[in-house]
This record gives sequence, structure tokens and C-alpha cells, in this order.
Amino acid sequence: MRMKAALLMIPLAGLALTAQQPTPAPSQPTSASPQVPSCPELATALVNLGRNDVRLRDWPNLARYREQNRALTPPATSEARVVFMGDSITDAWPQPRYGTFFEGKPYVGRGISGQTTPQMLIRFRPDVVDLKPKVVVILAGTNDIAGNTGPMSDEEISANLMSMAEIAKANGIKVVFSSILPVSAYHTAPNGIPQTQQRPMTRIRALNDWMKTYAAAEKHTYLDYFSAMADAQGLLKTELSADDLHPNAAGYAVMGPLAEAAIKDALR
Repeated sequence: MRMKAALLMIPLAGLALTAQQPTPAPSQPTSASPQVPSCPELATALVNLGRNDVRLRDWPNLARYREQNRALTPPATSEARVVFMGDSITDAWPQPRYGTFFEGKPYVGRGISGQTTPQMLIRFRPDVVDLKPKVVVILAGTNDIAGNTGPMSDEEISANLMSMAEIAKANGIKVVFSSILPVSAYHTAPNGIPQTQQRPMTRIRALNDWMKTYAAAEKHTYLDYFSAMADAQGLLKTELSADDLHPNAAGYAVMGPLAEAAIKDALR
């Protein structure tokens, strides 16, 4: 038995000695060395991983407007500042390709593409309340229906909208609830899934009906984009969008006067 144990220890000792030896430096590549092929798929995956990591660290994207909020001076006493809170439809509105975003008016855009009501609720204080507006125009819900941040029931969406309205009211801010825009299936969907499937019109109508009723009960203003932008089939007019979801310049031209009228009503 002693002889067997000694024999077993010999290779183990050899392994220990080998592990202690310094690792030789890698040889420098030469012109004859094989080249590692590029992998665009891997590069894309790493970029997406980095983006997702940022989103996980700042899920509501509080950093998006942080510096702009700090640079924004407090409104004058007579200034009727308005903040537009929303998703990509609000986010894109100030872009020059869609015309002018209420030129000459003290209106502030605080939309973030892809966002849902729970994300907006988290950033409602820094991106709305702290800017001390007279009015907030809230356009939200379409991405909740699409499940951008997970499945959401109509009750959960309406609860988040109510919470935003209650925070605004507690801070003396008038509330304008914008109807969710209709969607359609007149164009080719990028992912092959029609917008009417991703965002069923039955849910859009149900949430709009709730908003209208709630706004009337709480003395908020209801801004009806839906009726003005829907065609005879109840879908988003094909000439108002290039992708069945987002307004084009013609779509924003319809929305602008409606928003102005709603703001005026809220300020009465």
C-alpha cells in the first residue's frame, strides 16, 4: 500500500512543478500567421449587450433629460410652460422634418422612444414636476399594449396614468390626457407583425374611453387625437403615417391645433 501511494504522488508532484513554471510569452504574429475572420454578428451582439446593460442600470432613462432639465431656467411668473410627456410620438415631434414644434411657445418635449407608463411614472417628477409647468400633456399607453416592458393589463395602464395625474394635481399642474392614436396595417411591418396585431384596436378604444371618462370626473382635459386621425374603418389614416404607428409631418399637422386647443382649455 505504501508503494502504491508513493507512485500516485509522483505525477501529482510533477503537475505542481509544471503549474509553477512561467507561461511563455505568446509569439508575435507574422505575415504567415492565420488571420482571425471578422464576425459582424458578434460585434452587433456586443453592442446590443452594452445598450441593454445601460438600460438595466437606468431602466426609466432618467439620464436622458437630466442635463437639459438642469439647464432649463425656471419659468417666469406669467409664463404658461407646458411639458409634453410621452413615448416616441412625443419624442420625435420636435424634429425639424415634422415641421415646427409649437414655435415661439414655452413648450417642452420630454418624450422617450419605446417607453411605457411605469417608466414615465418614475421620471414624472424630474421630467415634469421639477420643471414647474402650468400644464402637462400626457400621451402614453400604446407601448404598454404592445408589451414593451412586459405584459400590461388595461387596469395597470390606467392606474399608472391616474398616478401621474394625481402627482400633477398635487403640484398645481393641469392635466391633459391625450388619446392613444389609432394604428393600421396599410404598410409593410418591419418585423412582419402588423401594428393592429401588436396593438389591438379594441384595447386602444377601451383605454381611450376610460381616459375620457376619468378626465371628465377629475376635471382634467381629454385630448382626442383618435377621432381626427382615424379613417372610415377606424384605423390610422394611411396618409398620416409611413409605418402604421408614428405620425408623419401630415399627422403632426393634425395633432398640433388639437393640442393647442386642449392646452387652452386646461388653462381656463
